[in-house]
Amino acid sequence: MIFRALHSFATDPLYRYRALGWLRRHAGLHGRTSYSQAGEDLILRAVFDTLRIPSPTYVDIGANHPVRLSNTFYFYRAGSRGVCIAPDPSLAKRIRSRRPRDLVLNVGVGTATGELDFHVMSQPVLNTFSVTEARNLERLGHRVVRTLRVPIVTVAEVLDRWGQTPDFVNIDAEGLDLEIARAFDLSARRPIAFCVETITYAEDGTGRKIPEIFELFERNDYFAYADTYVNTIFVDRRRWGRLAARE
Repeated sequence: MIFRALHSFATDPLYRYRALGWLRRHAGLHGRTSYSQAGEDLILRAVFDTLRIPSPTYVDIGANHPVRLSNTFYFYRAGSRGVCIAPDPSLAKRIRSRRPRDLVLNVGVGTATGELDFHVMSQPVLNTFSVTEARNLERLGHRVVRTLRVPIVTVAEVLDRWGQTPDFVNIDAEGLDLEIARAFDLSARRPIAFCVETITYAEDGTGRKIPEIFELFERNDYFAYADTYVNTIFVDRRRWGRLAARE
């Protein structure tokens, strides 16, 4: 019996996830640590717990710091792996060092291949490909430290290179979130969940929600599972519906 349990722990991700949960509870460790801005990683964890997916894969578009304010590090730390898209070469290097299991691509994502100017801001979490966004940030007191010429690849190229469809996608592209969300062909490759920044940047609480993002996902049969004011988590209604039918 002990041998079977050890074998299942080593080979079955769901068994291992449940066993570790049992150990944590019996040790009195009931809380979980979030690395996200507003707990988005724990909300996603709840989604995948419900769907019984212990180690969801991910594509993180606009990855910045490998740990701080990351919506994917929680999953990496728990044994998952995925792709991090980091246009800033210094941040890509840092992510590779801290997260060696992940495929880290020092590129941008767009609707067509090519090159674009990437504006590195004085506050790195605000780095952007959008000239308009960079100018808005300058008016708020931030500086463009340097502008880099960065290669652009399509979503299809990223997924082809990785060889699979991720369980969830994180999009944090500072002004280009809608454009990148539109680049996904959801009739061909359909992640279970998306976590997308759905508000314009403002430092005085006046940011506005971007209704076009909600409309895009609604048209493609995703529903807004949760909203943290900054980010919205969309879940595939078809996949969620299969869960309801099963129960």
